[in-house]
Amino acid sequence: MDFNQAVTTWWDAITSGFGRQDGLELDVLRLVIVIGVPLIVTLTPGIWRFFGLFVTFVHELGHAFAALMTGRVVKGISLNFDHSGQMNSFGKVGFSATWAGFWGYPAPGVLGLVLITSAVYGWAPLALSVGALILLVALIFIRNLAGAVIAVITAVAAQLVVVFLPLEWISVFVAALGTGLAIGSLKDLVKVIRVHTRRRHVQQSDAFILAQGSSLPAGGWLSLFALVIVVCALVSARVLYEAITVGGV
Repeated sequence: MDFNQAVTTWWDAITSGFGRQDGLELDVLRLVIVIGVPLIVTLTPGIWRFFGLFVTFVHELGHAFAALMTGRVVKGISLNFDHSGQMNSFGKVGFSATWAGFWGYPAPGVLGLVLITSAVYGWAPLALSVGALILLVALIFIRNLAGAVIAVITAVAAQLVVVFLPLEWISVFVAALGTGLAIGSLKDLVKVIRVHTRRRHVQQSDAFILAQGSSLPAGGWLSLFALVIVVCALVSARVLYEAITVGGV
């Protein structure tokens, strides 16, 4: 297969996702994959070391998307192998800066809910295709070597999934990825709360930075993070529960 054929195959796979399929129904096997596998991925330190990089990428993309929503200009995204990252943008101070600063920690939880809902209601191929395209576009915002490695591997993996994953397993994959992001968001929430309770590296926390530019203290911002993340996790769990067919649930 030459380059032109490869591009055509990839594009056909992307565009074939712009449609709807049957919604996800969770039998025993699918239930184990959608819930069990993400639990292993997120709770096993050795595996989380790698999957957590993707969660951080989504965190920074959340900042970037929120910044673009309010007309700010995104200068770049930096990612590091220690699960830290930074999104730089410029624009008017005030609401736009606060809005962009807020949507980091909640982003994986929100995206997890979107992916799970898409899978259960038949829009998994669309979610997968759009996600793959977004990850490709995101490459232009990366500004450091570690970030380039993480972003390229993630983008390439997404394209391979789009091209080679059998249609009947797309909804399972998308739901499992959404579950992983939801759990990852909860893990990062606990992590940032510990940063504040232990008062170590607090100055690097989104909540601390937001508090410096507003009248709401860091604890208030942590509470808002928790509210969005926990609500998304609970709604995600409810959507998955409604898709279970085991035992006639």
